[in-house]
Amino acid sequence: MSQRLAMFADPMIAVLLVATLAGFLLPASGGAREPAQLITSLAIFVLFLVNGMRVARAEIVTGFVKWHFFVPLLLFVFGAMALMGLGFARLAAAVLPPMVAIGFLYLGTLPSTIQSAISYTTLAEGNVALSVIGAALINIVGVFVTAPIFAALGGGAMAQIGSDAIIRIGLILILPFAIGQAVQGWTRQWVIERKAKIVWLDRIVIGIAVYVAFSGAVEQGLLSMFGAAEWSALLGLVLAFLLVAKLAAWIASATLGFALPDRKAFLFAASQKSVAIGAPLAAILFAPEIAGFVIAPLLLYHLLQLIIAAPLASLLALQQD
Repeated sequence: MSQRLAMFADPMIAVLLVATLAGFLLPASGGAREPAQLITSLAIFVLFLVNGMRVARAEIVTGFVKWHFFVPLLLFVFGAMALMGLGFARLAAAVLPPMVAIGFLYLGTLPSTIQSAISYTTLAEGNVALSVIGAALINIVGVFVTAPIFAALGGGAMAQIGSDAIIRIGLILILPFAIGQAVQGWTRQWVIERKAKIVWLDRIVIGIAVYVAFSGAVEQGLLSMFGAAEWSALLGLVLAFLLVAKLAAWIASATLGFALPDRKAFLFAASQKSVAIGAPLAAILFAPEIAGFVIAPLLLYHLLQLIIAAPLASLLALQQD
């Protein structure tokens, strides 16, 4: 019971709430905006440097060996979920501001969240090894493909996707990750031994990115644009997107003929979306006055997936082959 309750006490929820409230109450605007953006970029660089150190190269190699599981997983995450995001973006455009509606497309193109996927697969008594490798592989691929897929499906007009954005992604995301991979032979054990402390690096960097994003949105009038009806519509659409994603992933895993433990791993690796990639990438792709609107669906999705996934995983643990 204590393990299940712990799922509801994820510190990331508190970090996101504090960062969002700080953006609303004390936005980094005017002369503070440029230093805040610089701090965000530096923090994201450090985060992806550490990510490169801790993702074992052997996990990437294993992804190619077990292609019958990982290829469908990648196609679901970056294909089916992206198309779902496009559909929900069009639905949202009828009731929400365009900058928020496009956030559903952005949400659909993002990779899975590693820690969440692994935790809930473990709780559901699924194939944890597949979940670990699958979530890690998806996140690596996501760094390279999320922005191009988002642009191809029609979001490029809102994001700053051009040569400058490609250079920023290369310098702030890919370069530090590559450096981390290159030096992980000397640093990975050091990172693993400090896992409990380093996980707070993830949370702090995400919090900074969310704070800066919402600061820009508040400066552009987010509070005056959104009333109770708009917030209700956003919540309802995000909840529907999450439920459709879960159901589609479960049906897809059954159609593919996976064993029950593998289906559980597929479910959580395919449908848990990553704010750890989404918030930093949004800070690179979108202008500060746009980013806060775009990540609003992602933040709600992240919160709801934590609330729903824990009882779902507990129910799945009762199912055995």
